[in-house]
Amino acid sequence: MSVPKILPFVRTLLEESLSEGDTAMDATAGNGHDTLFLREVVGHTGYVLSFDIQKEALQHTKKRLEDRQIDHSNVELIQDSHANVMTYLNGHSPKAAIFNLGYLPGGDKTIVTSPSSTITSVRQLLSVMPRGAVIIIVVYYGHEEGKKERDALLKFTCSLSHHEALVARYEFINHTNDPPFILAIEKRKGAENDA
Repeated sequence: MSVPKILPFVRTLLEESLSEGDTAMDATAGNGHDTLFLREVVGHTGYVLSFDIQKEALQHTKKRLEDRQIDHSNVELIQDSHANVMTYLNGHSPKAAIFNLGYLPGGDKTIVTSPSSTITSVRQLLSVMPRGAVIIIVVYYGHEEGKKERDALLKFTCSLSHHEALVARYEFINHTNDPPFILAIEKRKGAENDA
């Protein structure tokens, strides 16, 4: 047995949380890798919301789906902040969401995710997700804004009641150069019990 690397472990967590027909959310479409993966897991009968504020990222995502010849009629590509997720759910309740924080790989490194939008999005998702749903946040903090976002997210996730959600942190503690880590949040109460 080997210790799973960060990104394969993310996919394992998502696969264990999703089934054919479920709704999933890619909060940071980037180059489309997670959107494609989520579409493959939820299948033809599922639904994927894929957010990015950059048109370029959504174009990359659409091309990735088309290059793989994946029917993406059930994938909604949304050029908006993931902080506005409630505007786009239209009755859907995601069973899993993935955030890859930081900047678009190969893109403009001055356009980065922000702690306020990420925390707003996570709060909103927790209010509508069913019991057992997961939110996976991959925290990249090798840049100044990333360090601020890391600190804000750790403060926020530590403040969540364990009655509402369980939060786990997965990381390699002896890597150099600010290696990314995962925050995995499991919803403990169903949305119908949160009122």
